[in-house]
Amino acid sequence: MSCSKTTVKKAKTGIQGLDEITGGGIPAGRPTLVCGGPGCGKTLLAMEFLVRGATEYGEPGVFMAFEESMAELCANVASVGFDLSHLLAEKRLFVDEVMIDPEQTAATGDFDLDGLFLRLADAIARVGARRVAFDTLERLFSSLPDPGILRAELHRLFRWLKERDITVILTAERGDGALTRHGLEEYVSDCVIVLSHELNNLISTRRLRVMKYRGSSHGTNDYPFLIDDDGISILPVTSVTLAHEASRERISSGVERLDEMLGGQGFFRGSSILLSGTAGTGKTSLSGHFTSAACERGERVLYFAFEESASQIQRNLESIGIDLSPCMAQGQLQIHATRPSFTGLEMHLALMHKAITSFAPQIVILDPLNSFLESTEYKQLLEVKAMLMRMLDYLKLEGITGFFTSLTTGGEAAERTDVAISSLIDTWIALTATDVDGYRIRRLDIIKSRGMAHSSESRPFSLTGHGVDLLEPHTGHPGHPASSEPAAQHELALRHALMQARISTLQAEYALQAARIQQQITPDAISGSARDQARDADSLGSQLAQHGGSR
Repeated sequence: MSCSKTTVKKAKTGIQGLDEITGGGIPAGRPTLVCGGPGCGKTLLAMEFLVRGATEYGEPGVFMAFEESMAELCANVASVGFDLSHLLAEKRLFVDEVMIDPEQTAATGDFDLDGLFLRLADAIARVGARRVAFDTLERLFSSLPDPGILRAELHRLFRWLKERDITVILTAERGDGALTRHGLEEYVSDCVIVLSHELNNLISTRRLRVMKYRGSSHGTNDYPFLIDDDGISILPVTSVTLAHEASRERISSGVERLDEMLGGQGFFRGSSILLSGTAGTGKTSLSGHFTSAACERGERVLYFAFEESASQIQRNLESIGIDLSPCMAQGQLQIHATRPSFTGLEMHLALMHKAITSFAPQIVILDPLNSFLESTEYKQLLEVKAMLMRMLDYLKLEGITGFFTSLTTGGEAAERTDVAISSLIDTWIALTATDVDGYRIRRLDIIKSRGMAHSSESRPFSLTGHGVDLLEPHTGHPGHPASSEPAAQHELALRHALMQARISTLQAEYALQAARIQQQITPDAISGSARDQARDADSLGSQLAQHGGSR
């Protein structure tokens, strides 16, 4: 007998992310083992497999319950949005409660699955089932001490189901040193899925891993997953590739002069944009401009904030003339504000992935990226970079424009980010603020912008009542127009005038002090001319310092 090249037939689970990880679903007509500790989601995964099969793929199912009653199952899965009563009434699902008494089985000394086969055959016939779930195997084999008999009965059960081309999920508890308590189920199952519920640094995370899949390639990493109102959703974080299409469409930054610096047209749609800078340099303000411009184009924006509440962001942006309330009211803008410590990195990624899938935005904003860094340990830096790289790849794959801010600390180089993802970014804008002669000057530099001509000028800017105001490169400081003189000559003239004012002030102070000393010697009043000279010099120095000393 020769073996021809064939592929394993697969049954879609309908569980978000799982079909992608398994390359199309679990093996059809074969058994799949789902194992894990208490509370990791085994029963829910098995039930969702049946519910999705009945509602989305026209495949009725049978759930054999060895631990919970039908009433308990209905109540438990109702919390994630599954109405079993509706499916039961339409005969698309059948739940059979199989209660086994271990003491009775041990007393008789006999154990086989003939009775189970009869019940299962009847249940399958009632609804025309194509899928079956057993929950859990421990109860079914709890009174069988002989591993040889156990293995034989498992083989007989699986063979019986394969002959009828039934796709099966079996759940089992984790064992001590083995995937299951009996240590046999994983060897006779064609696919093994391991669930875990881990606690790291007081943060709980559920994970899934496909340990085994006969006859099929599959994702082998640990994948975080959520259990919420829509059931289970898994983020296949390593399945994304660099196969995305690069858009040539350009979109506005919301700041006209910044668009001019970006080749006169703004950013590429679907690109990644990084805005880095120290505290108070205007990162959130520019994010607000970009958000407002997107809403004016009729686009949807999803804003992930990790340091401020949605209300605080709105209030602060109103102070520079950006009102996001219409965007919120029209459903174009959603702001998700959470603390980075709310959950782990992978769970944050899964939550953001789910929110993006649900809202379908054209723009996604993360403000700021490095909130996820709790320390500067090399291991955590790698973890954060990996998480952000997955998010970037996912956004590009979906054609979504990603706008990210990164907070740099004082003393760091402007062309550096804590999370070290600048090489993955398409457009990088650095914001800086420096104190010059007592005046704080903000500046904007485009470090890079792939695929477009862009300005190399360092532009000063101010935050005004109508937003970010980018100035000409040679402007003295915000509020003072550029001189008609060349920039260098204008700078030199201001510096010279300030020097002369300081010299005059020192001379006046010397004259005043000399007059006071003279008064001690000769008790005449200090001459009015000395006082006038000092006052005039001080006034001149102050005026010049305000006008040009900040340069």
